[in-house]
Amino acid sequence: MSKRGWSIDSLVLIFSFIVIAQLLSYAIPHGGYERAPAPGDASHTVVVAGTYEVFTGEQNLTLPPWHFLMAITDGLAKAQGIIFLIFLVGGVIQVLRNTGAIDAALHGAVQRLGKTPWLLIGGCLLLFSIGSFTIGMGEEYVPLVPIIVTMSLAMRMDAIVAMGMVWIPYGIGWACAGINPFGVLIAQNIANVPLTSGWGLRLAMMFVFLVVAFHHIYRYAMRVKKHPEESLVAHIDYSVGFQAPADLHFNGRRVAILSVFVLGLVGFVWGVSEHGWYIPELNAIFLGIGLVSAAISRMSAGETSRAFIEGAAAMTPAALLVGFARTIEVVLTDGQIIDSIVFHIASVLEGLPAEASAIGMLFVQTICNFFIPSGSGQAFVTMPIMSPLATLTDVPQQTAVLAYQFGDGFTNMIVPTSALVMGALALGKVPYSAWFRFVGPLLLKIFAIAAAFLVLSMHIGPMVGFTS
Repeated sequence: MSKRGWSIDSLVLIFSFIVIAQLLSYAIPHGGYERAPAPGDASHTVVVAGTYEVFTGEQNLTLPPWHFLMAITDGLAKAQGIIFLIFLVGGVIQVLRNTGAIDAALHGAVQRLGKTPWLLIGGCLLLFSIGSFTIGMGEEYVPLVPIIVTMSLAMRMDAIVAMGMVWIPYGIGWACAGINPFGVLIAQNIANVPLTSGWGLRLAMMFVFLVVAFHHIYRYAMRVKKHPEESLVAHIDYSVGFQAPADLHFNGRRVAILSVFVLGLVGFVWGVSEHGWYIPELNAIFLGIGLVSAAISRMSAGETSRAFIEGAAAMTPAALLVGFARTIEVVLTDGQIIDSIVFHIASVLEGLPAEASAIGMLFVQTICNFFIPSGSGQAFVTMPIMSPLATLTDVPQQTAVLAYQFGDGFTNMIVPTSALVMGALALGKVPYSAWFRFVGPLLLKIFAIAAAFLVLSMHIGPMVGFTS
């Protein structure tokens, strides 16, 4: 019997952070920055550098002891877009699975890739990282987690490998993104550098990180295949929800259903890049996929309804984790300490040498991502501070943007305040403690390389188009 080791329920962990956030509001001075409309985007605001002040008098609010309980409702409300995505897509995925199309495709893929797991791992790393590198995909990957877990289990690997194939390239793609409109373009606009500039160097960096990630995942996958008892999730029961049905053969209807599924996803990617589509459009597309697929497979209305409700109900733990995770940011904001945390951390960088300041910016952005897990939100809060700070410390603006990207993207793999991280882990039935044990050592290697890239960008940037 394998040893379970340290383990903690994900909801317990998140709730603990909510309580800690409220306790911090009593210990950290309350304060804030002035805010102004973001350049070229009046729907968002950016902080005005040099305007931080400690709140006094009527500005200074003290949260009542029970506020963290009330904030959970606000957290659920603010995360409603992702919560609805999880419920609706979970229901549609169950409808698709009841048609047998997805499982037939998985079975066929396993038969072809069963002896070459490196191809599956490498292909997923490349595919998911490019999606994040280009159009900032992330939420779109969440519904795919149970599917990838099923495939991984069929190949005698485990859910940790499946999560690694999806969530590690997501983090790397965000960290090295070249044209992601929700991250790098916002940061470059605030730093006043040409939009999309330096994408070639960022792409080269991404491939370096992907090679390191591939080695980490593949080595673990091979160990699990040889010694299943060494799996970090050996104690988890995957007999329900991830088993393949008996009927796994392809037919014309299943090919048509898969074609509808693929066309829907391609259409959404096109809509994001061309028309700025987001979660409401993704929900609509998935509902359309479910209805068309049910019609093709000749499922009755009652059977379709029951399958949808079953799939949506199974997503309840993931949906709750998403809402609770968002509550942490709500409490920090209501407690008037988010700006204070950013201000005091950034103040440490003043007076450091340029190279040390660049690495310090990476550290600051990494810490900030715990409190502000939204990539665009972090850019609007921190870049107006980091950009003038970069000028004072002789750090190129492009390097300051890269520090923001690295600090935001890499920790997207693991930060427990991220609704996406906790929701994806819940869908894959992966305890946070097991995921932390797996991805923690990889992040140490990645951050060491990231620090080297930051220093390198300061010296060779102008030679490779990485200009300010």
